[in-house]
Amino acid sequence: MTGTAADRWGEALDSWAVPEPLVAAAGRSPWGHPVAGFAARADAEILAPSGASFERAVEALEVAEAATGRSGDVLDIGAGAGAASLPLIPWASGVTALDPSAEMLAAFSARAAGLADAASPPVAVRTVLGSWPDAAGEVGTADVVVCHHVLFNVREIGGFLEALTAAARFRVVVEIPPLHPLTWMNPLWEKFHGLRRPDVPSVDDLVAVLHEQDVRALSVDRWVRAEAETLSPAERIALVTRRLCLPPEREPEVAVQLSDQPPAELHRVVTLTWKGSAASQA
Repeated sequence: MTGTAADRWGEALDSWAVPEPLVAAAGRSPWGHPVAGFAARADAEILAPSGASFERAVEALEVAEAATGRSGDVLDIGAGAGAASLPLIPWASGVTALDPSAEMLAAFSARAAGLADAASPPVAVRTVLGSWPDAAGEVGTADVVVCHHVLFNVREIGGFLEALTAAARFRVVVEIPPLHPLTWMNPLWEKFHGLRRPDVPSVDDLVAVLHEQDVRALSVDRWVRAEAETLSPAERIALVTRRLCLPPEREPEVAVQLSDQPPAELHRVVTLTWKGSAASQA
C-alpha cells in the first residue's frame, strides 16, 4: 500500500469486499444490521452507562457548560438506536441523531421521547435521515460530536474525520473496536469457502490518519466492555449465515461452527477523542 494514511485505510477496507460470485450464489446481500441488536445495546447503555466513551463525552459536556454557561448539545453520527448519545441526556440541552436508516431513527425516537421529556429542563431531540458528511450542513455544529462503531464502514475516511472535527465546538468522541468487527469470522470464511480474509485496517491505522490531519489534543483509551449478547442464538446463526454468503439451509452447519466459537462476554474497544474546530458559542 502506498500514499497517505487515509489512502491506506481505504485500500485496506477495499480488501474486505466479498467476491461477487459468492454474493450472486447466495442471492442476498451479506451486509446490513439488525435493528434489534442496536436497540438492545441502547437499552443497556441507557440503563447503566459506563466506559471511557461515556466518561469522555460527559467530561466534554461539563467543559462546554463551564465555558458557555449553558448545558451543551450533542450530535450523534451514525446514531443507530442511541447507545452513544441517549445516556448523555442528563448533561445535555439537545441531541441531534443522524443515521441513513429510517428504522434505526425510529428506534432512536422511541427511546429518546421519554428520556427527553423527563429531563429537567426538557431536552430538545431531533433526528435527521442521511449520511455523513453529506448531511453536515443540515445537522450543523454541536458542542460534542459522538460517533460509535461507524468508521470501519467508511472508505473515504479523511473527509469523514475532517467533517467530524469541523462540526464539534469542544470535543469529538469516537468509539471503535481495535480491529475490523468482522475479523472474528475469518476462520469461518476459510472453513466454508477456503477464502483468506484480511485483518486490516486497525485502530492504529485510524490514529495514523488523525495524526496526518494534525488534530489537537488526541487521546486514546483502550478498554474492555462487559457486554451481553444482543441477539438470540437463532438470530445470531441466521445473521452469520447471511454474512458468510450461505443460503438459509446451511444454518445448521454454521450453528455447529459457532458452538465452538461462543460470543465473547468481554469486548475490546477503543475510545478516541480530540478537540473540535467549530467556533465556540462561549
